[in-house]
Amino acid sequence: MHRGAIAEISLSAIAHNLQIIKEIVRNLPVIAVVKADAYGHGAVEVSKRLIKEGVSFLGVAYTSEAIELREANLNTPIIVFFDNGNIKDFFDYHLIPVIYNEQMALSISNEALKRGKKIKVHVKVDTGMGRLGLIGNETVKTLFKIAETPGIELVGILSHFSEADLSDRSYAHLQLDRFIGIRDEISKILKRNIFSHIANSAAVITYQDAHLDAVRPGLMLYGYSPLIKNPPNLPLDKEGWGESLNYLVPAMMVKTRILCIRDIPAGIPISYGRTFITKRPGKIGVLPIGYADGYSRLFSNNADVIVKGKRVPVVGKVCMDLTMVDLTDIKDSNENDEVIILGRRGNELINAQELAYRSNTIPYETLTSLGNRSKRIYVESH
Repeated sequence: MHRGAIAEISLSAIAHNLQIIKEIVRNLPVIAVVKADAYGHGAVEVSKRLIKEGVSFLGVAYTSEAIELREANLNTPIIVFFDNGNIKDFFDYHLIPVIYNEQMALSISNEALKRGKKIKVHVKVDTGMGRLGLIGNETVKTLFKIAETPGIELVGILSHFSEADLSDRSYAHLQLDRFIGIRDEISKILKRNIFSHIANSAAVITYQDAHLDAVRPGLMLYGYSPLIKNPPNLPLDKEGWGESLNYLVPAMMVKTRILCIRDIPAGIPISYGRTFITKRPGKIGVLPIGYADGYSRLFSNNADVIVKGKRVPVVGKVCMDLTMVDLTDIKDSNENDEVIILGRRGNELINAQELAYRSNTIPYETLTSLGNRSKRIYVESH
């Protein structure tokens, strides 16, 4: 038996979600964010489909991710958001680096001069995220200096929202105002427009003024809205966004099979620490998935799976390799039956928001954890 889970990735769902994004932004260029192996969905196959559907750029975190795409014969422009390691890779693989300090600009310039060529770059400005980018009163001056650096062609600037997913977007407004001010100043100095982008998935949905020259959706592509803090069947907090973008289609289903079914009498402890003790005679199913496979230990006594179209609870501590579920109420369950960890069967749905809520995290982590540690297969629909 294959250990862990199988992640079934719907490429048609990703194509559908991209079309929704295009409609929202009125066909502005889309920088499709496929970092972290396309949020656990598999960067190569997802990128192939996104390119077929007409994205303008791909966005990755590091050059190693971009190299994987190039070696798969994908020739679409790739923007590398964070890397400043092997500068030669930017040139060898025809990548667009994002520069975020003067030293990086100098290193790229030196390599460009050695090769006798120019390289197109984007520059990141920190408008309030506090992570990477030019910051402070000298930002425009530094941008101009980078634009004038030999071997470098400044073609774009970008920034990143800290909290565009909140219902109170006052800080996002402040960040956008700062960004537009910087863009306008440098464009005036250089006497040309600079391609600018700041809108993540949340801003794509709620903040039309931030769409600018292109948008950078990530989570939306994979079928989830960053605005929904809790799953639909749980109470929404003050930051919840009820009506919830039901038009997005989750692209990942995660499933496994029952390894073993055990008849257990009442009063028997299940798994480490005796955190669950059977209250009645029944059936315990053992699943070949654990926290080593991305199924969080926080799901211990705190999650459901779907068997034969019905929810059943996880019982006891999730182990490294195994998870136990209570099958007592599923009268016709058998070893090797399918188990849905994430996805829909019949009228039951377990989505990434629910699993994130139960494990005190966000859907991004849920998807990357399960997707990157599962065997992936690709389909056209669920």
